[in-house]
Amino acid sequence: MARKFCNKPFFIGIACLIIGLWTAPYFILGEDAHMRIHDNLDSNIAWYKVLKESGQLFAPGDAPIGQIINGELKRNAFYTEFYAMIALFMVFPPVIAYGLSQLITRLLAFIGMYLLLKDFIVKDERAWFIQIGTALTFSLIPYWPSGMLSILGMPLALWAFLHIRAGKAKWFHYLILTGLPFLSSFVLGFFYFLTAMGVVWLIDAIRTRKWNVRFLLAIVYMTGIYLLMDHRLVTSMLLSHEPTNRDVFYESKNSLAATFKLILKNYIFAHNQDRSVHDKLILPFSLLCLVYVIWKKRWKEEKLFLFLHFFHLALSAWYAFWFYEGWQPLKERVGILNSFNFSRFHYFSPVVVYALFALSLKILADAVRSWPFLGGERTERLGKAAAAGLVLAQFLILVPYNEQIYYRHSPSFKQFYAEKQFQEIKAYIGKPAEDYRVASIGIHPAIAQYNGFYTLDTYNNIYPLSYKLEFRKIIERELEKDKTIRDYFDHWGGRCYIFTAELGKHYMFSKRSERVIKDLDLNTEQFKKMGGEYILSAVPILNAEENGLALEKVFEDDDSWWRIYLYRVNG
Repeated sequence: MARKFCNKPFFIGIACLIIGLWTAPYFILGEDAHMRIHDNLDSNIAWYKVLKESGQLFAPGDAPIGQIINGELKRNAFYTEFYAMIALFMVFPPVIAYGLSQLITRLLAFIGMYLLLKDFIVKDERAWFIQIGTALTFSLIPYWPSGMLSILGMPLALWAFLHIRAGKAKWFHYLILTGLPFLSSFVLGFFYFLTAMGVVWLIDAIRTRKWNVRFLLAIVYMTGIYLLMDHRLVTSMLLSHEPTNRDVFYESKNSLAATFKLILKNYIFAHNQDRSVHDKLILPFSLLCLVYVIWKKRWKEEKLFLFLHFFHLALSAWYAFWFYEGWQPLKERVGILNSFNFSRFHYFSPVVVYALFALSLKILADAVRSWPFLGGERTERLGKAAAAGLVLAQFLILVPYNEQIYYRHSPSFKQFYAEKQFQEIKAYIGKPAEDYRVASIGIHPAIAQYNGFYTLDTYNNIYPLSYKLEFRKIIERELEKDKTIRDYFDHWGGRCYIFTAELGKHYMFSKRSERVIKDLDLNTEQFKKMGGEYILSAVPILNAEENGLALEKVFEDDDSWWRIYLYRVNG
């Protein structure tokens, strides 16, 4: 009876069931669900709601988004209307849309990695349990949510491209290349993947002296779909435009020592947007297997395994050296090196890491199978058991990274956006939201934006440099007090926030916080000049009167994470 269930289809079904259970809390808990805050609740999810309510979904790229920074933010700053994440948020309530995006992404990530391992990485039919187990663990990594398949879709795309490259493509391989652009971002993922495919094609052409036209056309085809979808981005790149905050984005500041430290950090822990959770088990295990391969002199048999080890280290080196101070003079002369983040080839890391995991499990199983003193079927079973044990261990390591567990001490969706509380604030002010502007202190402005307020502050990747410089006048005296927030705002500015020296780079002060601002020094005349009337602060401002601010009311709500002090600008 046990043998009946110990087969490939059964375990594929179990893997899909686990993915379903992994994402089920979003549908069960609704707005009580927990999710990532950084680059998610503090930005993307609020953007989707603002875009939906703006009526500018299909507008031209230069159409203003009036709710944010006095309309200086343009439609170009948000995702294309053809992106599946946008479509989900246009149709479904936010948490349901988020849950569906997670379910779709993780299922396709599992399928893609399984197919890639089966056909190209671990091709031994006896190793199907390694293929399924590795693919499952890959699909459960804590990826950047708004990217959908920008990273987790790479195995599926690579599987299709490798079949096309080998001249064995079917219609569904081209269907994958057609569909993936709707489920992923070009700039935040597949630009780097397609560049790598182009490099592979070029190496093949040089080595074999053959053009492989189908492979080349497939790369051009998928790139073309991305460019057509994100037509606003293409237009803005081809046409001249006013300077943006990214034109003064100085990120190459690390010394050589700091650069080598960052190589090691990224190699062991990865980047926050492509966390593969490989430091606890996969990395030490694969390094042990590397020692074994070298000891046994299995160079030819494990060429792919050795290459992937080198490639993993090379990705970390490329990422770290992008921030090396020696690059900065060149970046200042060549604008695109400043405005476009070429370090993101590290997005390949999760695919590389889990391919290494699968190959390491195969090396382990083969090593056990070769033990002479057990022999026969017993070594086969023992090899499978050892590999299955490590897959189970990696799965257990990943469980605490499920958002409901990892972010359990952070605000839930309902607590973060605190809709009831912010509607009370809006009702207290008693004017149409478009007739006044607000800014936030100690909380993300995305919360006010989500709740329909018109904000002078924002978190966006690209907006006019002229607005940033005008906004800077509001906080210039606070920036003078603290080099950290000054460098953060001046050399990046994606977070166009009211920074204060006393709070620093922190904007999550809950109602349990005892922090206060004792010595605020804002240019409230500039704030008024830009249309600002109210400040929503998560902490009390003790010298509010000196800044021309009057405390109107303190708002609290049982379902909110915040205590909001509403200050009005005098005059």
